[in-house]
Amino acid sequence: MRTLAAVDLGAHSGRVAVGRFDGSRLSLEELHRFPNVPVRVRGTLHWDVLRLYADVLDGLRAAARDATVDSVGVDSWGVDFGLLDRAGRLVQNPVHYRDSRRAAAVEGVFARVAPRELYERTGIQLLPINTVFELAAMAAESDPVLAAAERLLLIPDLFHYWLCGSTTTELTNATTTQCFDTRAGAWATDVLDRLEIPAKLFPAVVEPGTRLGLVTDEESSVAGAAAVAAATHDTGSAVAGTPLNGPQSAFLSVGTWSLVGVESEEPVVGDAAYRANLTNEGGVAGTFRVLRNVTGLWLLQECRRTWALAGRDRTFEELVALARSAPALRSLVDPNDPLFAPPGDMPARIVEYCARTGQERPEDEGAIVRCIFESLALKHAESVDLLAEITGRRLDELHVVGGGANNELLCRWTANAAGKPVHAGPAEATLVGNLLVQAMALGDVSSLDDAREIVRSSFEATTYEPSDEGAWADARGRFAALSAARAEVELAT
Repeated sequence: MRTLAAVDLGAHSGRVAVGRFDGSRLSLEELHRFPNVPVRVRGTLHWDVLRLYADVLDGLRAAARDATVDSVGVDSWGVDFGLLDRAGRLVQNPVHYRDSRRAAAVEGVFARVAPRELYERTGIQLLPINTVFELAAMAAESDPVLAAAERLLLIPDLFHYWLCGSTTTELTNATTTQCFDTRAGAWATDVLDRLEIPAKLFPAVVEPGTRLGLVTDEESSVAGAAAVAAATHDTGSAVAGTPLNGPQSAFLSVGTWSLVGVESEEPVVGDAAYRANLTNEGGVAGTFRVLRNVTGLWLLQECRRTWALAGRDRTFEELVALARSAPALRSLVDPNDPLFAPPGDMPARIVEYCARTGQERPEDEGAIVRCIFESLALKHAESVDLLAEITGRRLDELHVVGGGANNELLCRWTANAAGKPVHAGPAEATLVGNLLVQAMALGDVSSLDDAREIVRSSFEATTYEPSDEGAWADARGRFAALSAARAEVELAT
């Protein structure tokens, strides 16, 4: 029986889980969950990574109480990074991808590297949250933090460094930075040079499933365990833990973001993919994740935060019940509208959007939550159709994983909007994928296909068949008009 520990750091919370693998089935137990609360200091939004690392150590100590841990792997969100000085010390807390400086740097980057060229070289969609824009802003401002840095480590790499001393980065997360040449399989150093970003900062890139060394941090209580770079980007782990059934399957990893995509043997970077702003992230076993980023349950998370500050601290279950009883398909929003990107009063923004687009205002909590879920379902369906068109595939089924797999309304409405069956689960696909790639690194699982067979035998899925297609077809037409209007505004600007 193998005992494997997985650390999964999300934008709103982190957790440490232990997996026990007997060679054919995997069991999973979450041991420690903790909040991830960004901190704004003098106008800059930071991640509190030292607090996160203390929580990770607490979780690993819990994992070591009942068994000897064979390996440990960390995954997290993409794009964000820490900088180390020549003594290996963290120069400053990493800057949050929602900090405003990145968006302000976009035009300056495009003046030096044309958007089409940047996309062609990296295969990554043009989003202001990408690492390249933060680094370009630092270079343009002659930020002393950049001058003091000797090594750039993405968030999971930073945690692996503290655990075992490794200063490499892993492919699935490296590709999210928009600094990595996907076709060449190396950092795009000439692009970095044009942006005056020091290429020396970037570490060697390793494949998912690489053993980085042994854990040396005695505070973790797992010293001597193998530190493994699984798929360190959380979506990479989630897709590895999704029981896809071949090219006809699409995945939807639904959490703060909804990542809607397909697995491919090659990146897709043609003109149609560029116009659609699809992204190509590295995957496990030589695959690519061709996907579209959709602003996901972030809208609900910000609504809950706003309502809690006003003294209405609703549970998720209470909000789902209110949404279920609210009128159907009255008001819709495009989740990817820039209005919804920054933190703030999300309920007011949703009402403002609906009023501006001539729709009924969702005035109460149930109507707002229903608007969010229905709009996400329609955005999922739109994204699946777009992927099918650009990749030339017939996509017959959707696999929803992540926290969204537990959201019965969202899964059911996604099936209705897409007109395709939705297979929901495992909800903990990120942890499952992380653990199984560790098992691959240890030689216990021979291939990604075998790993997915283990997922099927270890975790049950719930299937939602589409229904009420007439009402949803009408809603899709209304939603398409909202998306088209947003696209016209983006094109004009």
